[in-house]
Amino acid sequence: MSLQQAWLTRGWRARVLWPLSLLYGALAALRRLSYRRGWQSTERIGVPVIVVGNVVAGGAGKTPVVMAVVRHLQSRGLHVGVVSRGYGRTGTGCCEVRADSDPAAVGDEPALIRQATGAPLFVAARRVEAARTLRAAHPTTDVIVSDDGLQHLALGRDIEICVFDDRGTGNGFLLPAGPLREHWPRTCDLVLHTGSQPAFAGFTSQRALADHALRSDGTQVPLSQLSNRPLVALAAIARPEAFFDMLRARGLTLADTIALPDHHDLTQWTRPVSATDAVLVCTEKDAVKLWRRVPDALAVPLVFTPEPAFFSALDAKLSSTHGHQAA
Repeated sequence: MSLQQAWLTRGWRARVLWPLSLLYGALAALRRLSYRRGWQSTERIGVPVIVVGNVVAGGAGKTPVVMAVVRHLQSRGLHVGVVSRGYGRTGTGCCEVRADSDPAAVGDEPALIRQATGAPLFVAARRVEAARTLRAAHPTTDVIVSDDGLQHLALGRDIEICVFDDRGTGNGFLLPAGPLREHWPRTCDLVLHTGSQPAFAGFTSQRALADHALRSDGTQVPLSQLSNRPLVALAAIARPEAFFDMLRARGLTLADTIALPDHHDLTQWTRPVSATDAVLVCTEKDAVKLWRRVPDALAVPLVFTPEPAFFSALDAKLSSTHGHQAA
């Protein structure tokens, strides 16, 4: 049983680790107290900041939410910037993610967000530094979206979006006995479920694979053309099986599957012999790295659609934030 599976129930593993979760919770509470008391400072950036994050470790679909929020705000005519830690990147310092940036240096998720939205995006170990640098480089920015960072209290925020998948809060324990980074429920502005079976109240969304795959040059291949071809599916995401199941649900036959750890470095990955004569398909997140190594791989995009009421609520809160700042 993996740790992810152990986090779903209060079995023996979770109970053995429970004392450590008490220590984790105490340290987290002390850190929050230090910001409330002013022992550590929170910096306001001067424009509304929307944090898209979660309280559950292991990935809950934040990146598709970030892209959906950015595209929605762009459709309203707003100049949107994005900041991220750039988890797993090899680069150091604060830097801007550009269309030709090496995903290994800036992080696979920031590279995907930049590619999908075109929004100015900066990565730094401290998101507040990334936000400060972004504003200096792009002074016309109207709003900043933070990819993750609910627990990065140094960055002042105006709207918090907490994302959950079908795991909900798992066994309800804090790390490492459970998946929670902090206690739930906690105060936040919007709760969005990315799965098909929400565990509690909040806005919902739909997730489905696109009707096409993408080549590295941006051209599309209808999935219907792949239905009778041997396919090998690769995924280096939090839950690879979810991607494989979605491919099968679209009527595709997978001759083999390759599940790798989340954020796996694909720059040294070599196509196995079993996949030599097969079409290699992967997620968009993996493709930004894999195309440099395997340019003939096909990426199958995920179409993520929050319910309209979510965007209405987001717009209302953002308008209120603008009014408050103007006052």
